[in-house]
Formats: sequence, structure tokens, C-alpha cells
Amino acid sequence: MIRLFVFLFFATCISSTSWVSTDLSGTWMNADKDAHIKIYPSYGKFYGQVVWMKQPNDSITGKPQLDKFNKDPKLRSRPVMNMVIIRDLAFDTKDQEWTGGTIYNPKGGDSYDLYCKLIDKNTLEVHFYMTLPTLGKTFQWTRVK
Repeated sequence: MIRLFVFLFFATCISSTSWVSTDLSGTWMNADKDAHIKIYPSYGKFYGQVVWMKQPNDSITGKPQLDKFNKDPKLRSRPVMNMVIIRDLAFDTKDQEWTGGTIYNPKGGDSYDLYCKLIDKNTLEVHFYMTLPTLGKTFQWTRVK
């Protein structure tokens, strides 16, 4: 009986650790509640793609919203919908967070360094920064069910 208890205890610990490292995947609503970003693993890293927008079309032209604030003029004609805006997040087992990534903000055309941390199963803390993490901004995203 004691062996069974010890086995179940360690199995629970192992499964809870793997839950943390794999549960970032899913669709998340941004803090402004105007976009959903699907986060998915690829080759050991995580990426995020815009899959829903509150206003997918430009209010003036009626056509899909474009990346009009991009610093690169050649990219300003690409649609924001389906754009990959998060790249290269990797899980840091020591800090129990995803680090080393970047995020692109199509609302302003800027790219930021990024790290993320799960607050709970349905709340993701997203921290954008340039150069120094202490000078960045932190937002909470909510899992879309």
C-alpha cells in the first residue's frame, strides 16, 4: 500500500510538471480583447498566430486590416489576420516560464523581447520589453474556451 502511495505521489508530481511545460498551447485573448492568438509548439519552441480579430477589416476601405505601421515598407501590405506575431519562446525549467521569444505588435509596428508565465490554467502573463525587462509592460491574456 505504501509503495502504491509513493508511486501515485511521484506520478502526480511528474504529470504536473509536464502540464506546466505543455499547457501554453491554445488560443488566448489579448489584454485589449480585440484579438485571439493561437500559441502552438514547433520544433521545441512556441509561436503565436493571430486567428481572430474584433475588427478584421479596415473601417475606411472595408478590406482586411494590413500591417500598415511596419517599419519595413515592403511588409505594410500583408494582412494582420493569420500573421505570426510570437516567435521562438522556449520553456525555462529553472524559472518555470517561457523566455527568449519576440512579439510583434501590428498596432504600432514594433517588435519586443518577450517572456510569458502561466498564472493559472486560463491566465497567461505576457511581458513585452526592449533591452531591459524591468522597463517593459506586463499584460494578462485569457484562454479562449
